[in-house]
Amino acid sequence: MKRNRPSVLCLALALCLLCACAPGPASPPRRSVALIVKSTDSEFFLSVFAGARAAAVEYNLDLTISGPETEEDYEAQNRMIAQAVEGGAEAIVFSAIDYEHNAPAIDAAAQRGVRIVSIDSGVGSAHVSSYIGTDNYAAGRMAAQAALEGVEGALHVGIVTYNEGTANGQERVRGAQDALAESGRAQIAGVATTLVDAERAQIDAAGLLRAHPEINVLLALNEPTSVGAARAVHQLGRRDDLFFVGFDSNVVTIDGLQHGCVDALIVQNPYAMGYLGVRSAYRLLAQQGGLEAVVDTSTQIVDRDGLFTMDGQKALFAFDRYQD
Repeated sequence: MKRNRPSVLCLALALCLLCACAPGPASPPRRSVALIVKSTDSEFFLSVFAGARAAAVEYNLDLTISGPETEEDYEAQNRMIAQAVEGGAEAIVFSAIDYEHNAPAIDAAAQRGVRIVSIDSGVGSAHVSSYIGTDNYAAGRMAAQAALEGVEGALHVGIVTYNEGTANGQERVRGAQDALAESGRAQIAGVATTLVDAERAQIDAAGLLRAHPEINVLLALNEPTSVGAARAVHQLGRRDDLFFVGFDSNVVTIDGLQHGCVDALIVQNPYAMGYLGVRSAYRLLAQQGGLEAVVDTSTQIVDRDGLFTMDGQKALFAFDRYQD
């Protein structure tokens, strides 16, 4: 019996080693989501990225982020859509530069089985499962209403807008025009359609103000145009005789709101767009259901009086977490 003990011990040890080396149950593969936006360097989209990454960590997703160098290059976006599909993306969260010209690429991705969520700016595809972002028509009306409340008497309005193919810009212009027309005391003196670039927007906004010196209200409808228009107002010394309403939270526009060349900002919630967009993509892939066709992220007016209130600070620096 003593001779057999080493053999028994060796057998037991071998069994333990085999059990230790045996593979455990395989963890499920991480789902792949591509976030494709209009650009990658504005403060607006940096906030979108922060929200998207938070959701990707929470839901254990493999997230890629891309966008073209300029917010006019819808062809680059279309190439990025195709590359995402070829790279194995199972869902795309998309902010469209051009409502019509981006649609065929999104349709092609959907035909390959990719699920689509739209954020910020819509795309003309029937394959979008959910749109998450601002009610842009209402935001345009909000900008006009801020001016109507801030200026007595007749309003002579200049509008600085951007890429005519972008859905959110079109809707904001339409909302502002309708609200101004309904007031009975406002007329649009001129519209400058510029590039989505602060330097170009400054040049075009200054040109608009020089061509129409009667303008006493200026509306700029996204972050880069608002930065450029604020600089134009300062450049021309118009801060005291012109009411300026811009969009979004940017160090330049917030400084202008504090020191005088900006009177009000229409502030969106890009963090929520990124977070909820990626979360919705996860729910589609997990077949959880219950997805809303349209999710309106919060938008509000912040004026100089509300700049340092709790609500104003939350709007300007919105890094909220959205939990189930």
